Amino acid sequence: MMLEELRTLLERHARADGTTAIEHVLVGREESQAPHASMTGTVMALIAQGAKRLALGDYVYEYRAGQYLVASVDLPVTGHFTEATAERPALGFGLLLQPSDIAEVMLKAAPGSFPQNGTAPRALAVSDASAELLDAAVRLLRLLDQPRDRDMLAPLVKREILWRLITGEQGATVRQIGLADSKLSHVAKAVQWIRENYREPFRVDDVAELIGMSTSAFYRNFQGVTGMSPIQFQKKIRLHEARLLLAAHPKDIAHIGYRVGYDSPSQFSREYRRLFGAPPSQDAMLLSARTAGERE
Repeated sequence: MMLEELRTLLERHARADGTTAIEHVLVGREESQAPHASMTGTVMALIAQGAKRLALGDYVYEYRAGQYLVASVDLPVTGHFTEATAERPALGFGLLLQPSDIAEVMLKAAPGSFPQNGTAPRALAVSDASAELLDAAVRLLRLLDQPRDRDMLAPLVKREILWRLITGEQGATVRQIGLADSKLSHVAKAVQWIRENYREPFRVDDVAELIGMSTSAFYRNFQGVTGMSPIQFQKKIRLHEARLLLAAHPKDIAHIGYRVGYDSPSQFSREYRRLFGAPPSQDAMLLSARTAGERE
């Protein structure tokens, strides 16, 4: 019953850019099953209709209607909907997870409410949505049709959703987002540093020292959270950035490869094709045609 109402609300409020009138609340509608590479964002994504598969490093995650995925770090993934058609599109609800909001909810909980976790949880996790979580998501989306009540009630319902996540099956992953000194926060700092400096080569030892961890602990936690080594992560970031640049400058392939940190055009082409399924020249034409189609 709740899923059915959730589908109706998502279909009604779906927009091309996925945003809504409620801050940090997203609505997704997708008809295509074509694979695509993207950044996850730090988000909770709940599927109301359809199914999706994501690959992150060596890990593969699948979730479907009635299940949600939590991404605790903004990471490069490749994914596709396995159940989505024009007649029955995939529909999803998303909530961007803000560390300050999670920390605020945790501070209001009774002491000892949460078990201690000695290791950093994986950055992605999938669980079944509880009836309480589905109910809260429906009530939040109903407010899109109630502008008078929206500004007052939406923050309260978002806080309830965070509580359901923090105390739910993937609570350890969500709680780590709000802990300033957690192992996940150290990995997140490293992720941010690599994203900001992805063009330049680096030593893993130097990044570990920068975030205040031993090299062995940093490597182990980074691999555990992201499913990739720091160098593999840098490569993914380089290629994602190259694709964004190719969409805007499809004829500047050689320069774009160099711009994102590749000295060898052949290596750039080979690794680009491995990630996106087509060499830069062919993918650039596809991206250009898609952009032109969206403008018409």
